[in-house]
Amino acid sequence: MSAYQISDQELVNNYLNGNHSSFEILINRHQGRVFSYILMLVKDRQLADDIFQDTFIKIIRTLKSGAYKEEGKFIQWAMRIAHNLIIDHFRKSKRLPTIDSQFDDVSVVRQLNQADPSVEELMITEQIHDDLRKMINFLPEEQREVLYLRLYSEMSFKDIAELTGVSINTALGRMRYALINMRKMAKDHNVVLTV
Repeated sequence: MSAYQISDQELVNNYLNGNHSSFEILINRHQGRVFSYILMLVKDRQLADDIFQDTFIKIIRTLKSGAYKEEGKFIQWAMRIAHNLIIDHFRKSKRLPTIDSQFDDVSVVRQLNQADPSVEELMITEQIHDDLRKMINFLPEEQREVLYLRLYSEMSFKDIAELTGVSINTALGRMRYALINMRKMAKDHNVVLTV
């Protein structure tokens, strides 16, 4: 069996059992996507290198601490860590990246992170996120998967289609139905999803 046939989860397990070359395979497999994503947001190669290194250091620490739970896919988890480190960097430096118009669906989230929110706004935002997480859990699995990949891992529909083994139209349809179902749940339960 070649390295390409071994799943990410098997590689993680092998690494945790002392096979350090398994982690190297994981890095080689995913470094392009993770680094490109970081660079796209920070627009500075040196900073992207630093955040990329921090991402994999955090991944190693989390794996070794036993805190990693295989809830989704390794790449989505790695992308989420990178995303959080980027947000942390911009919060610390009080500087946000310029928003590229081609990423409009992501720009709304970034706009929310621009101003230092009040305690009240933080509480409201946390409640909205909590309500969203609860609603997402009620979605059918295929809709939930596409929603997570698109919103939390910020993957393109082309990548989502390839990853899940469906056509782009099917991935788009699942996302559409996920949003329709969430709007219906919000309406049925009087959940307000704006600050």
